[in-house]
Amino acid sequence: MAFNSELARLLEHPAIWRGTSVARAEVLSSGFAALDERLPGGGWPRSGLIEILVSRLGVGELTLLLPLLAALTSGPQARSCVWVAPPFEPFAPALAAHGVALERVLVVRVPAAQKRLRGGALWAFEQALGSGACDLVMAWAKRPRGKEVRRLQLSAERGRTLGVLFRPSQAAAESSHAALRMTVEPSAYGVRVNLLKSKGGVRGCVEINLLPAGN
Repeated sequence: MAFNSELARLLEHPAIWRGTSVARAEVLSSGFAALDERLPGGGWPRSGLIEILVSRLGVGELTLLLPLLAALTSGPQARSCVWVAPPFEPFAPALAAHGVALERVLVVRVPAAQKRLRGGALWAFEQALGSGACDLVMAWAKRPRGKEVRRLQLSAERGRTLGVLFRPSQAAAESSHAALRMTVEPSAYGVRVNLLKSKGGVRGCVEINLLPAGN
């Protein structure tokens, strides 16, 4: 009996996938009911690596994460939410208007000389993921190697951190160790999310309305 109890606890670890049976994992609501219905467990994973693939930057991918940012930064035991070398300057007033606690937001800037060296931003991303000091770490990369993505996934699990890696939509044709992968495209009232890899969730497209209520 003791062995069975220990095995049951082991199988509940979020890093273990049991085919059609999904280990119970902590999740956070995305803030969008239509998306939660398709995500494994009903929300974003509390830890691990996810990939968001976009045809171009600024199609609504960050707006999709604002409810998550607000929830993570406002908790009583909130850790840092880190942006690693963002392509655009985060607009603090807009973040605050959506309930994001700015004192929990850190921006890591990578000097131009280091950007030219492969892995500059990815190295910072990996260190932040595994530090144990962050709830969420976001980074942008064009063509990370498969082994680099694997290290990122392991670091996110070790640090109990959610990592979000933004990549070009062309990366959809590549395999990845990320636990969750999706493309995000603009649509009439918000974005169209296509779940490409979703262990325990529902694959396929879902339309997300990003406009304020009443519009």
